[in-house]
Amino acid sequence: MQYCIGKLSIQYRYFCVNINENRSVFGKNLQVIQHIHRREKIMLTINQLMKYLRTKHHIAVKSNQAQDLRNMGYYHGFKGYRFIRIPSQRISFTSLDEIIALNKFDMHLKALFYPKVMFIENALKSYVIESTLKNAKSENLDVIFNKSITDYRSYTPGSDMYHKQYAKRMMLKGKINSALIRDYGNNKKTVNHFFDADKSIPIWAIFESLTLGEFGTFFACANSDVKLYTSATLHLPNNLDSDGKITEYIIYSLKDLRNAVAHNNIIFDTRFRTGKINQRLVALLEAEVGIVNLDFKYIYAYSILLTYVLRKMGESKITCKQFLNAFISSTDELRNQLPANVCNQILGTQQRSHLKQLQNFISNS
Repeated sequence: MQYCIGKLSIQYRYFCVNINENRSVFGKNLQVIQHIHRREKIMLTINQLMKYLRTKHHIAVKSNQAQDLRNMGYYHGFKGYRFIRIPSQRISFTSLDEIIALNKFDMHLKALFYPKVMFIENALKSYVIESTLKNAKSENLDVIFNKSITDYRSYTPGSDMYHKQYAKRMMLKGKINSALIRDYGNNKKTVNHFFDADKSIPIWAIFESLTLGEFGTFFACANSDVKLYTSATLHLPNNLDSDGKITEYIIYSLKDLRNAVAHNNIIFDTRFRTGKINQRLVALLEAEVGIVNLDFKYIYAYSILLTYVLRKMGESKITCKQFLNAFISSTDELRNQLPANVCNQILGTQQRSHLKQLQNFISNS
């Protein structure tokens, strides 16, 4: 069996060894290659990186932009912003000014979205606590699991869906225990207060330890009464949420955005999405706002979702319009700084018409 180990950038030859005959040779050669590669890698200074952008990527960089590049970061900045969604969809930047403009747009979006996402996360947890307590008549987790975390019972016993939902319910309990153990080890006051007093921890304190994804699983495992009560609290339309599952889809849709914003990941092109947005949620937004072909591969779709949920939660028209206008202002500024074809790839061609309809929705809601 022949095994070839990479090609050196300086010496264009392959190290090939017979692994079955001499594994020790393989190990030694691999160490040699790793050592050579470490020696070959040269760390460039900020001025050398500027020169590299000019000569290698044909990007105009002004002599006074060293600090801009340093603040943005060559690897987080240029390498992170040089493509849209997938690495093969490259942006043909002509100047560092364009990269800086995209970076500022992305940073402004995170600053704009962060407080709204956190507000919604907190409010949703509050709504679900209220729904759960009303249904279970107890704040004890074991009682809640027996009375309210029973979605699996809506399926035929022994069926594939019954098994799937029951397994999800069991894994949920494990995730809750793991979250509590983690926070107890980290001396989180809301957890330690109850554990150190040898008391059962109430559901509201448990929610303080759950991630948004774990919270989504909790809601998905809840029975229909909990879901429908939450839907009514959110004032979601009965004809589009007859089973109360739209809240679950909202939670999962916001989960990836929330994590990306909180960890300062790039969000302008929605590369943070780990799954598809449920089509029932898309259909609800289209019907409620009065639009068609809403596509969550464009970041403005998330501004529509956030605005819709905020309005349903009772945020004022003025607050929602201020949020939306700030988003529109950012996109308009980006359109003035990047070529039209690049902006259309980032923002889509229906952004303006869809957001105009969203403004009408706010005014008429």
